[in-house]
Parts: sequence; C-alpha cells; structure tokens
Amino acid sequence: MSVALLTVAGVALDALFGEPQRRHPLVAFGRLANRLEKRFNTDGRGWRSHGVTAWVLAVVPLTLLVTLLSWLPYIDWLVDMLALYCALGLRSLGEHVEPVAQALRGGDLAEARKRVGYLVSRQTDELGATAVARAATESVLENGSDAVFAAIFWFAVAGAPGVVLYRLSNTLDAMWGYRNERFERFGWAAARIDDVLNYIPARLVALTYALLGKTRLALQCWRQQAPAWDSPNAGPVMAAGAGALGVELGGPAIYHGELHQRASLGEGPAADAGSIDRGWQLVQRGVWLWLLILCVGTEFYA
Repeated sequence: MSVALLTVAGVALDALFGEPQRRHPLVAFGRLANRLEKRFNTDGRGWRSHGVTAWVLAVVPLTLLVTLLSWLPYIDWLVDMLALYCALGLRSLGEHVEPVAQALRGGDLAEARKRVGYLVSRQTDELGATAVARAATESVLENGSDAVFAAIFWFAVAGAPGVVLYRLSNTLDAMWGYRNERFERFGWAAARIDDVLNYIPARLVALTYALLGKTRLALQCWRQQAPAWDSPNAGPVMAAGAGALGVELGGPAIYHGELHQRASLGEGPAADAGSIDRGWQLVQRGVWLWLLILCVGTEFYA
C-alpha cells in the first residue's frame, strides 16, 4: 500500500475509534518513562548524560522493534497503519476542546476551567472566561501540530519507525522537558531532540494555518511575534495560528505557581468560545489539505 493510502487509513481509524480506551501503548510507555526517570534522576540529581541514557533506553529499543516488524512480509502494511493510528490524537483533541467551548457558551465557568485543565499545564482555577478560551485555543493550535501534523509528517517520511520515534520522543519531552530544578539537566536531551524533530513539521503547520485562514495577517504575526516566544517551534505555530484566526492569544499565564510573562500573539478581539471552535476547524481543514497533498503527490510520482 502507498504512504498516502496508509495515512488515510490511520487517520480514518483515529476518526472512527479515537484513542484506545484500554492498554494504550503510550500509557504503558509513560510508566516505563517514569521508572527510568526515578532510576536516573533520583531527587532531581541527574545530569544531562543521565537524561541521554534514559532517552536512549526508552526510545531506541521500541523503535528498533517496530522497524523489524515493519520489514516483515504480508503484515508490514498493518504495522504501519497501526503505528500511525496509535500516534495520532486528532479525535482525542476534539473530544477535549469541544467541552470547553460548550461550557463557555453555557456560562459554566467552573466546568470550563475544569475541562481546560485537562489540556494545559498552567494553573486554571482562577482563570476568567477569556483566559480559559485563550488557553484552549492555544492548546488546539499547538497540540494539533504535535499530536497530529508532526505524526503525519514523520510517517510520510519514514513510515512506522519514523512516527514511533517521533511520538515517543514527543511524549518524553512532555514528561521531562521542563525548565525547573528537577528536570533542567535531566530533561535537556528530551527537550532538544523534540525541538529538532519538530522543526520542519512546525513550520509546515504554521504555513498550513496561514494558507487556510487570514493569510497575510498570519504570515505577519509569524514573522514578527514568533521570535519572542520561548519555544522555537511553538512560536511559529501559535503566532501563525492566532493570526490565521484573527484573535489575540498569548500573554501572562501561571505555571506551577509562577507567573510567566509571555509575548502576545495574533491580532484581533479577545478569545472566546468561537475562537476554540474555529481553531479546531482550522486543524481539521489542515488535515484534509495534508491528505490531499499526499494523495496527489503519490499519484504524481507513481
């Protein structure tokens, strides 16, 4: 089967079934990562070398296993399709963001705060309606890039091994890639590797958002605002996404009890429930565009 057909099949499986409810591979991987972190970063005393060792032990054996399975005749297509399905989080993203928008439309701020807390790592218990909508919209744009588009990109580039390597690396960044006392040294490798793997996909996603929204404003925000954002990959994605939606995102946020003065992103009115909906629709349209490009490209080079 072609890469395009396998990609469509993986996306279709995600749309039909969502994330596996039991025995999700990433849940088991998370438990492994926790055990490795306890072993190599006891009381936050691990060094960069310990983080590199833990990353290799977590990612390399599983990637090699999937590589070997993908070489087996007759089932190689099944391994590819299931690998992409397990790596994608498109339906799950919608299932998490839509309740936030619904709660805001219904005036239930407490429920909206609770729901957005499942999406973001910032403190949410005192957020106002605008701040909740801003957090959810930012999460749609960034998680769309990490959990959907980048997975499709690495699958198209390197099949099952590529998407598994990417998804495991991205998971370790989410678990270890914090700039705090515990993970500053140990999580350095996980954060840097994820930055490298996301560099090209993030910019393709920023371009996708721009093409499907307010293109001129999105490109302007990308160029002018992204460099001020902490993350080299989230900056382009979120700045272009905010510009494409014509909404103001970014600004101060509290993480783990500390106030972070983040740059402003985008331009336009304050975020609301409609911003969340439009952000989710932007991600969905982007997936359709990528699938179309894959199918056309595959046919052209066949």
